[in-house]
Amino acid sequence: MGTFQIEGGHALKGEIQPQGAKNEALQILCAVLLTPEKVTINNIPDILDVNKLIHLLRQLGVKVEKIKKGTYTFEADDLDLNYMKSEKFKEEGSGLRGSIMIVGPMLARFGQGYIPRPGGDKIGRRRLDTHFEGFIKLGADFRYNKEERFYGVEAPKDGLKGTYMLLEEASVTGTANIVMAAVLAKGKTTIYNAACEPYLQQLCNMLNSMGAKITGVGSNLLEIEGVESLGGCTHTVLPDMIEIGSWIGLAAMTKSEITIKNVGWEHLGLIPTTFRKLGIKLEKRGEDIYIPAHKDGYEVQSFIDGSIMSISDAPWPGFTPDLLSIMLVVATQAKGDVLIHQKMFESRLFFVDKLIDMGAKIILCDPHRATVIGHNFESQLKATTMVSPDIRAGISLLIAALSAKGTSIIHNIEQIDRGYENIDERLQAIGAKIKRVA
Repeated sequence: MGTFQIEGGHALKGEIQPQGAKNEALQILCAVLLTPEKVTINNIPDILDVNKLIHLLRQLGVKVEKIKKGTYTFEADDLDLNYMKSEKFKEEGSGLRGSIMIVGPMLARFGQGYIPRPGGDKIGRRRLDTHFEGFIKLGADFRYNKEERFYGVEAPKDGLKGTYMLLEEASVTGTANIVMAAVLAKGKTTIYNAACEPYLQQLCNMLNSMGAKITGVGSNLLEIEGVESLGGCTHTVLPDMIEIGSWIGLAAMTKSEITIKNVGWEHLGLIPTTFRKLGIKLEKRGEDIYIPAHKDGYEVQSFIDGSIMSISDAPWPGFTPDLLSIMLVVATQAKGDVLIHQKMFESRLFFVDKLIDMGAKIILCDPHRATVIGHNFESQLKATTMVSPDIRAGISLLIAALSAKGTSIIHNIEQIDRGYENIDERLQAIGAKIKRVA
């Protein structure tokens, strides 16, 4: 189990380049299975989850070549379908939640897809029903082996057939999986209540460049005309908006002057607006975000009627749930009080006990809501020893440690490495005192 040692309380300064978007990369990499032709992908982040998926693709028989940092080619022209039923796949696939998105492309192209029950963050229930209900509506036969916790879907002999479906939830990965299955189905597929996050838009745009016929991209109503086959393409992954939000929160908490380069403003949605609700100043400088040093702190806005500021998550274009942990940490040093309402995952706020140990004033109302009474930097957080429970809580605890007085220890940093590329080296470059000690 890896460990970070962090000496907090130091202001940082400099520029930081966001990595490619983790959540987009996981979808895009699965889409290479839809064609035997070569696909080139740029701006792939070098993080554990993405590297695990690339390993799975290699095991399936995909020819993978690294051209340069962040750029790979993939050629899925000779796959080993038996690997999907092997014990090795059951072991390796179960360690990555994103592996579920292998199923849609394999079902579409080869008529069969299998996956062990995937792992990932321990943030509560994350149902897979949306994925498999979509496949069933396209005509697939669904099987689940309870003893081995192994899922399987198989297409009928005459292939998948397009249909109308209303998704029970606007699942991003569920929508992506169904879209990848539907692009090669016969006839027209209509998906209502589809997710419309930038990641999903990028996937649809990539598939269209490969020869798919998808309309309604960016809305919650997608229409897909099935095609016979798809070809190769070149695609570039967006900057990671979750990492961008993490750096905004880091700058505010450490009173640092930081410029985040090439953020892709048009894809950030409500992220800048939501940080401004906490009183954080940020400027648009071309495609960069400039955050000045908040030497006098930052004051929480209030609603027009004077009620307490509430920040909650919602499907896109609402505020992303992946940044609520960051908002909660940033609120601990704001001037004013904030209600954080995590609607989508019932265990994502359970890391707040670590922040309370550090001196934060937080009332955990229930698994979904926490009230934060801001310190206004009148009382600095104290260093402590903690364990990272998941990616987003991990980066939030890291930000807290960088702002705290003293030296903190964070164990289980593999969780952070799952989503953040070489984070210690990148933070050291802007003045952070952080090092790996195990």
